Amino acid sequence: MTEADEHMDFDLEVEPEDAGQEALETELGGPCLVVDDLHVVYRVIGGRAKKEAEQGAEVREIKLKVPFHKRLLRAGRRHVGAVSEVHAVRGVSFTVRHGESVGIVGVNGSGKSTMLRAIAGLMPPKSGSVHVSGEPSLLGVNAALMPSLTGERNIMIGGLALGLTPKQVDEKFDEVVEFSGIGDFVYLPMKTYSSGMGARLRFAISSAASPDILMIDEALATGDAAFKERSKSRIEDVRANAGTVFLVSHSISTIEAMCTRVLWMHQGQLVMDGPVHEVADAYKNFVRAQRPGMGPARRRALQRKRAAEEAAKKKAEEAEQKKAEAQALKAEEARA
Repeated sequence: MTEADEHMDFDLEVEPEDAGQEALETELGGPCLVVDDLHVVYRVIGGRAKKEAEQGAEVREIKLKVPFHKRLLRAGRRHVGAVSEVHAVRGVSFTVRHGESVGIVGVNGSGKSTMLRAIAGLMPPKSGSVHVSGEPSLLGVNAALMPSLTGERNIMIGGLALGLTPKQVDEKFDEVVEFSGIGDFVYLPMKTYSSGMGARLRFAISSAASPDILMIDEALATGDAAFKERSKSRIEDVRANAGTVFLVSHSISTIEAMCTRVLWMHQGQLVMDGPVHEVADAYKNFVRAQRPGMGPARRRALQRKRAAEEAAKKKAEEAEQKKAEAQALKAEEARA
């Protein structure tokens, strides 16, 4: 089992609202994205990667009984500024057509998010090429939004960053607020939002711009069932207008419900590319093979653990929302 496999985080349970659903069938157009032999390498500064010579130096110091504090200082000097390279995407090639909804699955560290960032132009490839027809949006307002500003101001900034005119942003303002479900919190600084509220607002802004290619990286993991349903509807609207959707998710049921095609990434390589159910079934079998000892008792234990984590997350969200409501009330009283 690889290092990436040791940190797997999967959701193989079918969500009730997704069960039995099929992704929207849309007539496909010509190619809108061509990825050709893509390699992406990024550097990690301050990493603990050691050369054999450095490891040998430390062993010699121990044998020579060099005092611990001196060994510590020398080790620090050796590793300050140490740089290690991560070959995150390795020779990936595929073509996507207008109107396709493509899911991307893989264990943690398989290169899914890095590949999306490269397609969006946020990360330069080491070699290979990405040819895009249209403007990709990787929930692309993230870099433009400012936590210290209100949601109202961030909607304007995010819309402008996505190429909308001020008039178009004004026209879409009410739609964005309603879709995100944040209500009057739109007039408060984003730093007062819960993580779920911020994620919903970012999704609402990005998708309101009607992008040619909408790329979603686990954004649908936040929000209640109603928000997920609105998100599905918005994705279908994008595809119906011959837009293309990429969705990265650990929830296989979400991928099966919202996508018609799946790319399976593993250790930076494209393992399988095909129809959603064919690839999803193969991926599920792979995941189960990594857990040979999982019986009913362990499965129930994992389900209880997942339920406890969800309850804790919901409790934290409620606490953050109460805090934000208190701040809103205080601000309202100050204005009065």
